[in-house]
Amino acid sequence: MSDQKELVMQALSTVIEPELHRDIVTLKMVRDLTVDGNMAQFTIVLTTPACPLKDVFVRLCNDAVVGKVAGIDKLDIRWDAQVPTDRRIMGQFSAPMKSIIAVGSGKGGVGKSTVSTNLAVALAEAGAKVGLIDADILNPNIPQMMGLSVGHPKVINDKMQPIEIFGVQVMSTGFLTSPDKPMIMRGPMLHSAIRQFFTDVNWGNLDYMIVDLPPGTGDAPLSLAQQFPLAGGIIVTQPQSVAISDAIRASAMFDQLNVPIIGIVENMTGDFFGTGGGEQLAEQRGIPFLGRVPLSANVREGGDFGRPVVSHDPDSDAGNAFADIAKQAAARISVLMLQSADVIPINVIK
Repeated sequence: MSDQKELVMQALSTVIEPELHRDIVTLKMVRDLTVDGNMAQFTIVLTTPACPLKDVFVRLCNDAVVGKVAGIDKLDIRWDAQVPTDRRIMGQFSAPMKSIIAVGSGKGGVGKSTVSTNLAVALAEAGAKVGLIDADILNPNIPQMMGLSVGHPKVINDKMQPIEIFGVQVMSTGFLTSPDKPMIMRGPMLHSAIRQFFTDVNWGNLDYMIVDLPPGTGDAPLSLAQQFPLAGGIIVTQPQSVAISDAIRASAMFDQLNVPIIGIVENMTGDFFGTGGGEQLAEQRGIPFLGRVPLSANVREGGDFGRPVVSHDPDSDAGNAFADIAKQAAARISVLMLQSADVIPINVIK
């Protein structure tokens, strides 16, 4: 390495990753450094393509190098991402799946499926490979909310093929039965159905598997946590006190199942339902607050007509809120995973 490249790398070693609290050189986030005249070019490898800190990295790198290293007055920063892999799920599926995230709520009607669909679409639009499982086996809503009310998965080599839309691969019992027929199952059948959605579907390589749980604290979350290691759970609530009390139960459920809580999302915030309850709960329980989504007709219409607002109306208040929540959740997942001994550290990712 030339003297000037060494000086640039030394300068970059003073840049601290804000959430992992280690420098980006030690973390091996800096790759392919070259110097061309007065410009240093390099790639920063993030732990998620949905990283909310790109602007922060640009500022910190410029502050560390430009004007500090002789002859360098410009940076050309490129971006790549390698999502940390949960060792506990390695080898369990026919193709790699890096992390499983459950989205739950203590009660129905708080918009949990709306959050799940928009979270999945936002992560996919950021460049991640995303799967979405509708684990509300008895009352599946994801197909309609993703615009997939019509369609059945193909079966190839004894594996169901997920249906892809908005860059997300989706599986639901809604694809397997008529919408006017009730799904009637006992606990063991639910347990088996959830397992089959993981093992009998050809998912391909995934960075994130989002699992939309049914409301409450019953069989589905218990079956999921018992069968597969979860990177974390996201709790969805409305602002008013009755929803918050149920969200506390959801939080306790994840705690009892030893599932880290990624954060709380406050949905349908505004004059009608009030605001702030989800954030207060997060503060009281020491849980990250991922953000709030305003009560909005375009969110409701998006769910009714299969057009997730984060894709259909991204510049709306709700679209921006969901995009930001996805970034915050992805960053939090990376931190949780990299703090775990069961996760492949970033500094050994090639």
